[in-house]
Amino acid sequence: MQTDEFHVFDTTLRDGAQREGITYSVADKLAVARLLDQIGVGFIEGGWPGAMPKDTEFFARAADGELALKNAVLVAFGATRKAGVHVEDDPQVRALLDSRAAVITLVAKSDVRHVERALRTTPEENLAMVHDTVAFLRAEGRRVFLDCEHFFDGYQHDPDYGVRVLDAAAAAGADVGVLCDTNGGMLPMGVHDVVSDVRRRAAIRLGIHTQDDTGCAVANTLAAVDAGATHAQGTANGYGERAGNANIFSVIGGLVTKMGRDVLPDGCLGEMYRVAHAVAEIANLAPDTHAPYVGASAFAHKAGLHASAIKIAPEMYNHLDPTIVGNGQRILVTEMAGRASVELKSRELGVDVADRPDVVSRVVERVKAREADGWSYEAADASFELLLRDELGQNSEPFTVESYRVIVDRREDGTMVSEATVKVSAGGQRAICTDEGNGPVNALDRALRKALERAYPRLAELELTDYKVRIMPGRHGTDAVTRVLIETSDRHREWTTVGVHANVIEASWLALHDAVRYGLLP
Repeated sequence: MQTDEFHVFDTTLRDGAQREGITYSVADKLAVARLLDQIGVGFIEGGWPGAMPKDTEFFARAADGELALKNAVLVAFGATRKAGVHVEDDPQVRALLDSRAAVITLVAKSDVRHVERALRTTPEENLAMVHDTVAFLRAEGRRVFLDCEHFFDGYQHDPDYGVRVLDAAAAAGADVGVLCDTNGGMLPMGVHDVVSDVRRRAAIRLGIHTQDDTGCAVANTLAAVDAGATHAQGTANGYGERAGNANIFSVIGGLVTKMGRDVLPDGCLGEMYRVAHAVAEIANLAPDTHAPYVGASAFAHKAGLHASAIKIAPEMYNHLDPTIVGNGQRILVTEMAGRASVELKSRELGVDVADRPDVVSRVVERVKAREADGWSYEAADASFELLLRDELGQNSEPFTVESYRVIVDRREDGTMVSEATVKVSAGGQRAICTDEGNGPVNALDRALRKALERAYPRLAELELTDYKVRIMPGRHGTDAVTRVLIETSDRHREWTTVGVHANVIEASWLALHDAVRYGLLP
């Protein structure tokens, strides 16, 4: 388990779940918690029991043994007692105890304007609400953290009241007072100044919770740590309300690799890339390919100048070794590519052409010419590998296509049926096959594989898993070409191929043709 010298506190399941478009089931929450535990966070805030039925069920199932955490402690979130209510009689406080969580995070108003206008109570009663609730939970054997809502906005209005809230929590036994930039409007310089001042004035351990409304949530978090905060909150992939929260992966990356803070158990940092993508899948959101540290493009290099330097020493254009966070370096082959890009990419794909300068030259020129016509190999490694093999003379055609035809039939009841016929020669035999699909591309895919399966039975394992179409501006203003990216998989791997043509069916066919050729590579 993480030491108590520094807290990495994750609130993906509570604050992160407030992101528009995210709805976790209880099973989802359990799965995400297990993933977060694998990157070694010290605390996982699971939700608000008593206020959210799913959260109540989540804590019950976790306490009954469905969530065996190795590194993290589960935290329940809730509010202080209501104004004018005895803490023992507040059902929401009782629900926090019933959650059986070892740690409770309480949210409290620390901006006097919110106390008077939102809570409609007095500043003194708010302090009593904080003290009473913390003391009650501590007497019940629970560890308590206090989230001071709107702390920075309140500090700018009245620099004393927020400190009084922290003092009330400390006097009652709270472990941490978390300064919250609830509206996300702060900049790093201001955060550093406020945390430095509060650290001198308040006798409690300080934490930081930031929103990303200015795009500074991670920077604000790191600035607070630099000023003395030893408890940092964030969410997986920066999920959260409005613009989101501090991305916990970027916070951890900065703390460990830039600030020298040993905040994770051994072996956990390398799990960040995998966990970031797994959480995105559970949230049913596409992973951010350009996210720092864990994005698929975080260490991808497109410019030929970069590739030339990386060929000599990768650290010249990488701010750290990507394998440290479980990621990897990629070389993108585009019209910007030079010889070094092609050499590095070929080595990455296992088709090394570094000792064939003639091949390198031909590939560079071919890529540049094709990119000018709308082709793109950035996301189509399989098509690029086939291009390399073709130039090396390694990839003799495993089949030849005589012709194909596609018919789209709209029937009287409104249903659409696509039918494709493909004529091919493979394995010394000619085959003519027809098949139907839910669209012309699906029909072509089925007919092509059906025609080839006698010669190549393993094609039965292939499955078209994704299909993307983009209309590219043409050279003559109103003229345009279509770029198609097709993702294919079998039982062992996935690959992406590209096709470009003025006709969307032909563009799709070119991508399908490459997909099958690649699938037949030994």
